[in-house]
Formats: sequence, C-alpha cells, structure tokens
Amino acid sequence: MTVNNWEHTAHEAARRAMDTLLVNWHLGLTAFGGPPVHFKIFHDKFVLKLKWINEQMYQELFGVSQALSGPASTKMLYCINLIHNGLLGAILGFFLWSLPGALGMLGLSIGASNIGDSLPRPVYALLSGLNAATVGIIALAAVELSNKAITDKLMRFLVFLVAAAGLLYNALWYFPVLMFGAGCAAIVYDYRWIHRTVRTIGRRLQRGSPISTGERHMTEQQSVLASISSLNSAVNGSRHRREIVASDVTLETHPASLSLEPGPRIIPEEYRLDFSWKVGAAVIAIFFATFLVVIVLRGTLTHPPLLYKLFANLYLAGTIIFGGGPVVIPLLREYVVAEGWVTPRDFLIGLGVAQAFPGPNFNFAVFLGGLTAVHGGYSYVAGATIAFLGIFFPGMVLVHGTMGVWGGLRSRRWVKSGVRGVNAGAVGLVFTAVYRIWQVGYIDKSFQSGRSLGDDPWWVVVTATAYVGGKYFGVEAPLAIVLGAVLGLVRYGVVVGHYYAS
Repeated sequence: MTVNNWEHTAHEAARRAMDTLLVNWHLGLTAFGGPPVHFKIFHDKFVLKLKWINEQMYQELFGVSQALSGPASTKMLYCINLIHNGLLGAILGFFLWSLPGALGMLGLSIGASNIGDSLPRPVYALLSGLNAATVGIIALAAVELSNKAITDKLMRFLVFLVAAAGLLYNALWYFPVLMFGAGCAAIVYDYRWIHRTVRTIGRRLQRGSPISTGERHMTEQQSVLASISSLNSAVNGSRHRREIVASDVTLETHPASLSLEPGPRIIPEEYRLDFSWKVGAAVIAIFFATFLVVIVLRGTLTHPPLLYKLFANLYLAGTIIFGGGPVVIPLLREYVVAEGWVTPRDFLIGLGVAQAFPGPNFNFAVFLGGLTAVHGGYSYVAGATIAFLGIFFPGMVLVHGTMGVWGGLRSRRWVKSGVRGVNAGAVGLVFTAVYRIWQVGYIDKSFQSGRSLGDDPWWVVVTATAYVGGKYFGVEAPLAIVLGAVLGLVRYGVVVGHYYAS
C-alpha cells in the first residue's frame, strides 16, 4: 500500500470516528427510560433527522435486535453505526453509549457497599418517583412503537396476543418462543397457506352440512378470484407509493402484500455492509466455540477463581437472554444473588437506581460485578470490567456476525414477513415490561422488594404525568425522569408533614 493510500485510509478512519463522536457522544448521557424509549430516540434521530437509515431498514434492524440475545437497543445502535461508519464507528459508538452508565453503576456499587442495612426514607421516595415516571415513559414508547408495528389486523392481533401471553407467564425460554411464533404466524398469513382452509371451514360451520364436490369447486374458484383481486389491489396500491419508493423509504402501508412482491428489494449502496455472509457466519461460529469453552470450564473446574465464575455466569446470561433489559433482571438475580455474591438488599438498591440511569439496562451487571469483586477481596474496577465484558460481548458479537448473514437474507420475501411478525411480538413484550415494572416500582423501607405503584394514587398520578407530558406537551424523557424524582420527594414531604401535624 502506497503512502497516499495510507494517508487516505487514515483520513477516512478519522472522518468516520469524528462523525460517530459528534452524533453519539450525548446518547449515553441522555437516553433515559430503557430499551422501548431508546428505540424511539433512535428512530427520531437516525431515521427522521439524520437519515442514516430509512424506515424499512429501521424496522429490519429492530426485528434483528429483538430476535437475537443480548441488549436490544445497544445492538440496534451498534448496527446503525456499523452501516454508516463501519466497524470502527460501531465500536466507538458502543463505548460512547454504554460507558457513562457503566461508570455510574461502578460508583453506585462503591456507595452501596458502604451503607447500612437500609436507605433513608427520602431516598426510597425518590427511587419510587423515578420508577413511576419510567413506567409512564415506557408506556408512551410502547404505544408509539405499536403505531408503527400495527399495519393490519394480524399485526394488531399479534401485539395483543404476545403482550397477554407475556403477562401470564415468565421464563427465560418463553419470550424468544413468543417472538418466533409471531414471526411464523406472519409468514403463514402473508403466504396465504391457510386462508382457503379457514374459509372452507367457516362456510361449513355456517351451513352446518358437509361440503359437496360442487361447493368445493366453487370455493376454490372464489379463492382464486380473491387472490387475483388481492394481487390487483397490491399492484394498484404500489402505484400510489412510487414517491415513497423513489425517496428510498420503503415501509409498506399494508405489509400483507409483502409476499406478492414480484422481485427482491434493492438495498441502497449506503446501507450495505462491506463484509460477506461467509465472514458473518465465521464470526458466529467462532463465538459459539468460545461459548462452549467457557461453559465447559465453568462446569468442570472444581475450584475456579471468583472472577472467572463471575465472568462465566454473566457470559452465559448475555448469551441466553432474549427480550432485552426487562428480562435480564430475574436472570441476574439468579446468577449473582443466589450464588451469595450480592445481598438481596443491595440488588434491590441497584435495581431501583438503574431504572433511572441513561443507556443500556445491562449496565446493571457492572454494579453487581463491582460488589461481587469487593466482597471476594478483589477491586471494584476488576469486577466491574469483567462483568461489563461478560454481559455485553455475546450480544455484540452475535449481532455483528448476523449483519453479515443478514445481507444475503434481507431481500427474501419470507424473511421480510418473519421480521414483520417478530416486530409485532417485540412490541407486545414492551407492554409486558410496563406491567412488570409497575408491579415492583413502589419501594419503601418496610418493603424493599417493591410493591405495585397502584397501591398509592400518588404514583399513578406520577406515571400519568410522565405519559401525558411526553404525549401531548413534548416533555423529553430526561425531564420526565427528573420530574418524577421531584414528585417522589414532594410526596415524602407531604407524608412527613401530615405525620407531624397529627
């Protein structure tokens, strides 16, 4: 490589790094509210304002991020930077996004290890206010995400069904199964594999008699006519969308016609990655080889060092967690608290504060890693660093490899249908997350494990205030979080004042 080529490469790398820095530097400091709110922030910034990706690419990345294990919003931001500024931009954007919250969690672990058995009452009131405002913000994000995901009756049904199923049962394997089922349902629906059977059964039930050969023949003719009519509608509808396609925003207003598109989607040059599906498959294969080594050593070593056990547990958690932040909490409790490394009280303190921190919820593992290390005689920084690498590495490597494979799959019609269903299922799980945080958002000295925000009307008002403020008055998530904390302290002042007055 000549000197001029080296200079050009260095200049291009510096330009991309500066571009990433200017766009991403504040996200890790201001993105409050958890993954549902993060997705809205990314859409407003990278689709509507900067136009780094288009609407259809956003929906594709949303589906990929939800379908893979690991931190969902972090993976999406990584992919956006990977597409626009390459590997260097993706890595830089990841650290800009995750490090501020991770450093905050490290500081919290130092503080939590030096406090008494319980916190002052005003702190519990503040944490409850933060949680209540967070629920309102997530609820608003769920509604706005559903408005984008629901494009026909099937998507509305899938959002409702997955949300209801998520409320009724909770297990590590359950959420990915729900999203996979939603994707399969969308494929079956778009390819009309059961439409004729359903219509036939419906007519049979209406008439209450077996279907004759003539009736069956008429049913088949009607099905053919209906398919032709649907195809004509899709063709006519595409004429009205030419301006959208011309501007490269290719999200269909009625995605049920996805399966009727005559050809594959043409991916614009600026949205293509510079590595092949073979490289992506190799990355995925190497990851699973390392995962196998880590897990085998975890199970075979008789007296492994504490820091290795911490890394192995969090590496396993980062690999098998689907559904993002709301799912990581119970698994981390099992892998850290159940091991006796962190007390239940410290776990709940960290959980309450983590809800109000910006950036990824997976940073909660940094808090747990710091406490684990110091209780075992190691430094806070060593435990926090190992926890950070263990919880984030699996998801980031997998999504990087998947993006290479995805380049060869994204134009296939059945893949687009499946992603549409996965998106609907993921949005349904956001509503589930709203309910679960609502159920443990109210924290006080006498019930540090959390109670429902509905037990006190004040927290219901705080939640509603955050929702209405964001929906109708343009209140940003950070301001809503601060307002929730202030209202929590106001409640404490009113309760204490009433107590002394009586």
